Amino acid sequence: MQTVEQVLTAATDSVTLINDINGGTHDVNGMTQEEINEMVQRNVDHLELILAYEPSDEDDDTPDVVGDSSDKSSYTDAIATGKAYIAAN
Repeated sequence: MQTVEQVLTAATDSVTLINDINGGTHDVNGMTQEEINEMVQRNVDHLELILAYEPSDEDDDTPDVVGDSSDKSSYTDAIATGKAYIAAN
């Protein structure tokens, strides 16, 4: 079973990718804008899915990301950044 910390640590790759694309530091050579937007959208979707994790019942070993009190602002900020990037491009 993964912990909330492990799930969020793994999701940090999506945060980094979105922020790097938005900041122009991620290598997108050879990619169309449509392909870049699709990649950003996949990572936004991934972050939204992760942030919605919660066990459905006591036998469910899904980590309770929703109920965890850790700071999730970098994830929510990356979601907003990704959506704004797609809207602008």
